[in-house]
Amino acid sequence: MLSFLLLPGHYLQNEEPNMKNKLLLTLMAIALAWPLAACGSPKPQATMPSPDIKSPSPSAAEDNGKPQADLPKTRVVTDVWNREVEIPYEVNSIICLGSMAPRFAAYLDVVDMMVAAEDGDIEKMSVRYDYSPVYHEQLKQLPSAGPGGGSGENNGYAEQIIRLQPDVILAGFNEDAADELQRQTGIPVISIRYRTQGFIDEGFHRAMRVFAEAVGAGERCEEVLSYVDACKEDLSARTKDIPDEDKQKAYTGAVTFNGRHGFAFTYVNFPPFTAVNAHNVADAFLERQTGEAAAAAAESKKAYIGSDGFEVDLEQILQWDPDIIFLDPGNMDLVQDEYKHNPGYFESLRAVREGRVFTMPSTNAAGPNITYLLANAYYAGIVLYPEQFSDIDLEEKAGEIMEHLLGKNFFDEMEAGGLYYGTITIGG
Repeated sequence: MLSFLLLPGHYLQNEEPNMKNKLLLTLMAIALAWPLAACGSPKPQATMPSPDIKSPSPSAAEDNGKPQADLPKTRVVTDVWNREVEIPYEVNSIICLGSMAPRFAAYLDVVDMMVAAEDGDIEKMSVRYDYSPVYHEQLKQLPSAGPGGGSGENNGYAEQIIRLQPDVILAGFNEDAADELQRQTGIPVISIRYRTQGFIDEGFHRAMRVFAEAVGAGERCEEVLSYVDACKEDLSARTKDIPDEDKQKAYTGAVTFNGRHGFAFTYVNFPPFTAVNAHNVADAFLERQTGEAAAAAAESKKAYIGSDGFEVDLEQILQWDPDIIFLDPGNMDLVQDEYKHNPGYFESLRAVREGRVFTMPSTNAAGPNITYLLANAYYAGIVLYPEQFSDIDLEEKAGEIMEHLLGKNFFDEMEAGGLYYGTITIGG
C-alpha cells in the first residue's frame, strides 16, 4: 500500500518544497495506519474444528503422554530361542512363515497386518488348518512369501520378502533358519516355534506372548490364553480324582505327525489324553521319546524340539490290548490296506472285535490346531468317561471353542472336510 501511494510522484512536482514535505508526511501516515486498522478488525468465530486436525492416536496417548518425536525408534523382543531381535517400535506390517505363525496371527486377530501369505493358504481352503475356513478368502488375495509347511527350516522367498518390506517376519523356524532369513533379507525375524509337548503347555503360552508382544496384541493374547486355561482346568477337574485302576486303557494310532502314518504310529504325551488324565498305553515309552529333549528345553529355557510321535511294534500293541482305540480318519485308507494284508492281527485286538474304535481327527498341520486339540480333548472325555462328560454336547462345545479362538463356528465344515467324530469299522 505504501509503494502504491508514493509512486505517482508527478502530482507533487509543481508544489512548493514545504507543501511537498507536508503532503508526503500526510500520505505516509495514512499508508502506515491502513494495515493497523485492518489488523484490529474482528474475525468471525469458527463453528467447527478443521477436518485436518486429528486427536492423538491411542498408541501415542498410552505411551506416558510422550510426544511422538520422543518415542524410541526401535525396541527389542526376545524370541523362543532367547534371540534378542531389534524391531521397529511400532509394527504395522508382518509376514508369517512356517509352523504356527499364520495360526497365531489368526488367534490374535491380526491377519489384517499380513502383507503376504504362504502358498498353501493362498491356493485353497483346507480344514486341516483351523484358521483356513475363516481367513482363506482374505489370504488368497495376498502375494506369496513362501511355500508353507512346518519343517522349521528357512523356506521363505527372500527376494519377494525384500520387495514387500514388512516391519517384522514372524516364523516357526529353528534358530539357525531364523538367523539365515534375517541375514538374507535384512528384516528382523522373530521365531515363535512351538511343538506340542503335553497338552497346550507353557511353550504355547510363551510363543503366543512373544508373537503378541511383537504386534501389540497383548490384550487379545491374554483373552485367548485365559479361555484355553479355563478349558484345560475344566477338562482336568472332571477326571483328576478318578483312580488309575478305574480308567480304561487307551491307544491312539494312525497319527498324523510329519506326514501320514499307519496303525502302529502313535504318540506319547498325546494331548487329548493328557488333558483328561487318560491312561495312554504308549506313555510307557514317554521317557525314551521326550526325556533328553524335555530336560534340555527346561534347562535352556528354549523351545522344545523333541519327537512325541513314533512307531511302536505291532506285537507291543497286542500286549497292551487297549480297551479303546482312536484312529485318525484321514489315514484310514492306510489302516484298511494294512487290514487286508493281515486281518488276523486286527481281529486279535479286543477293541476291534467289540467295536470300540473311534475317530480322533488330526490336529497337526504345520503345527497343532489348538481349536481341534481342545475339541478332541472333550471328545476323548466323552468316550472314556461318559458319566463325567454327560453334560457336554460335542458339536456345541467345539463351536464355542472355534468362536472364542477364531470368531466363527465352522464345525460343519470341519466334519465335511474329513475331520469327523464317531466310530470306525476296521476291515468293514
